[in-house]
Amino acid sequence: MYKTIDIDRKNLTLMGVKFTDLKTLESTANAIGSNMFEGFEPTQKGIALIRDYVIDKITFAEFIKFAKDKAYV
Repeated sequence: MYKTIDIDRKNLTLMGVKFTDLKTLESTANAIGSNMFEGFEPTQKGIALIRDYVIDKITFAEFIKFAKDKAYV
């Protein structure tokens, strides 16, 4: 079943997670949406983790560690 996610372009939030710019918000939303067709179920923690990787706040190695530790749940 298709599940929608809340995207607020005016306030730059995706499921309540704040972004600094529209380009990063939209590219993250597109990536998450594509993965949802494969069964991915986004959480606020997961979106924040993806955002932090996209904006270089965390490294790829840190991102993988968080994923393995299921920090996105």
